[in-house]
Amino acid sequence: MATTTKSTTKKKRQSAKKKLVIVESPTKAKTIQKYLGRTYRVIASKGHVRDLPKSKMGVDVDNDFEPHYISIRGKGETIKELKAEAKKAKNVYLASDPDREGESIAWHLSHLLGLKEDDKNRVAFHEITKDAVKEAFKNPREIDMNLVDAQQARRVLDRLVGYSISPLLWKKVKKGLSAGRVQSIALWLIIQREREIKEFVPKEYWTIDADMKKGREAFKASFYGVNAKKAELNSNDEVQAVLSKFDKSKPFEVQNVVKKERKRQPQPPFTTSTMQQDANVKLNFKTGKTMMAAQQLYEGINIGKDGNQGLITYMRTDSTRISALAKHEASEFIHDNYGAEFAATKPVKGKLPEGAQDAHEAIRPTSVKRTPASLKQYLTNDQYKLYNLIWSRFMASQMTPAIMDTMTVDMEQNGVDFRANGSKLKFEGFLKVYNKGKEKDNILPDIAKGDEVKMVKNNPDQHFTQPPARYSEAKLIRTLEENGVGRPSTFAPTLSTIQKRYYVKLVGRRFEPTELGEIVNNIIEEYFPDIVNIEFTADLENNLDEIEEAKQNWVEVVDKYFRPFEKEVKNAEKNMEDVQIKDEPAGYNCEVCGAPMVIKMGRYGKFYACSRFPDCRNTQAIVKKIGVTCPKCKKGDVIERKSKKNRIFYGCSRYPECDFVTWDKPIGRDCPKDGNFLVEKKIKGGTQVVCPNGDYEEAVQK
Repeated sequence: MATTTKSTTKKKRQSAKKKLVIVESPTKAKTIQKYLGRTYRVIASKGHVRDLPKSKMGVDVDNDFEPHYISIRGKGETIKELKAEAKKAKNVYLASDPDREGESIAWHLSHLLGLKEDDKNRVAFHEITKDAVKEAFKNPREIDMNLVDAQQARRVLDRLVGYSISPLLWKKVKKGLSAGRVQSIALWLIIQREREIKEFVPKEYWTIDADMKKGREAFKASFYGVNAKKAELNSNDEVQAVLSKFDKSKPFEVQNVVKKERKRQPQPPFTTSTMQQDANVKLNFKTGKTMMAAQQLYEGINIGKDGNQGLITYMRTDSTRISALAKHEASEFIHDNYGAEFAATKPVKGKLPEGAQDAHEAIRPTSVKRTPASLKQYLTNDQYKLYNLIWSRFMASQMTPAIMDTMTVDMEQNGVDFRANGSKLKFEGFLKVYNKGKEKDNILPDIAKGDEVKMVKNNPDQHFTQPPARYSEAKLIRTLEENGVGRPSTFAPTLSTIQKRYYVKLVGRRFEPTELGEIVNNIIEEYFPDIVNIEFTADLENNLDEIEEAKQNWVEVVDKYFRPFEKEVKNAEKNMEDVQIKDEPAGYNCEVCGAPMVIKMGRYGKFYACSRFPDCRNTQAIVKKIGVTCPKCKKGDVIERKSKKNRIFYGCSRYPECDFVTWDKPIGRDCPKDGNFLVEKKIKGGTQVVCPNGDYEEAVQK
């Protein structure tokens, strides 16, 4: 009898309807399923399920910009499964990411599954931990239509701009081009910087560094000025005039010694933008790579006996705010592992950027007890590097400032002033866990006012002012954010798009515009000036924020921006002339048909092609010869190539017949010691000719 009752109970439990939870990714589903237990079924929509059609505009501009959404091609099986699971579920919960895009996904799912608009089926959590997930399911809410409308306004406007300008570019320039709001600003900034570089006129200036001694103790000093006033040296004549004023054989007298204690404050925890910037600078991660690794850390990683755990809070945020619970846990950890003197009583607060939504916490570890070292065995190399960066930055933000002892010494002889600066780390503070740039001690001798010091040697040096640097990914993201252009979720796809379209290329981790990028930018500047107007674009972002805050109507915002743009489109259609990208002669004939070869502009740059295209389809990649014969086969030319990560290396033109390859540039000379080929190696301060075998090297050339 007992056995029958037990069996019946088990069957009832198996047949009982489960609560369905829909998230975006299978990894996230796996993590959340573990927390919720067997009364729930967690499945993934695998991203968006509905969107505007690719084949047409999909927006009715004459009917309140009504969007026409369709199911995304290739999502048929997923949608079928979602509908089947929803039909047999006791309740359906929509647990997509806690931002505008996540809210929009939930809204589309709601429509697709026929859920009631007033159902409290939306569940949002900012970290995927057991407590956060369970708490969120205690307080489900209705879908927030203000968030949906803000996302819908962005999507509709981007579609109207992109699908209006792109066909013009196809017609007037070449197929496959595109233009968008944020990507056009990014391209414009890169080209503006290039123009500044081309127009830059260098200015000459000089410095005088000196080796000083007090007794036996040596230290460095630099020319400061004349008669206690700071002065610049703009020519060799001015340098010689200064040098003639004093006698190097006589001592300088110390006029002033200033000792101070300087505090270096930690930075606030990461926002999306600052995480992307730091990962680019410190880890050499592109923004796409950073966001992919962050998404994986957020959704959950299998960490052994504890199973799948979300390791960081939500990674799309513009806030530096931290929960009281996280602060308390960090404080306890710092006290236990570093000591009370390292724990900040009032942790640093970051300044929110203009227009920041402050909807989520800063990016931080879900538990500081999960140190990077304890997780390393479970993480990929990229995941570990990024987690270590996030963990360290958060911990540093909860710690005390670093304290430096600084010392400034002013020395004078016959009205000529030299100055020496020294510093010494007195207390590590937050540098214990997060050293932004290794602090180097520069300790000066014990010097007092009235002491005499001797100049051992002086070194006048000529310099020229440098043009502004081209944008790195980090600097471009920072500039976009400072100008209020785009939002955390838009930076990575924006930078990816302008590279995919070959509007810009990364050279030495810096953006350079291509010829095609300049052509597209010139058209946008002339015919669509508002698109590359930073204030105009930033104002639009603020309006989108106000839609989210229920202060504006999304249709009115779209109308306000689209109507003037519509007139610009009509003007461009009427007046824009065709832009011809002329083929350049290649200087040799086609090996297939004998016709002249030309240099064409393709989607991914320039290439050689037969001038009889499409009758002859012979094409060849453009290779850069360096004027050196292959040292291995003695037949081919050494050519410059690029790795998948855009790093330059050198190989034989006869590859794969000859597999010669080297990272350093061969120079066409043999090593006098062992006869091996010599290469030119880039080092700090210049280049150096060396033997790859390490037996020979020449003097460094600046």
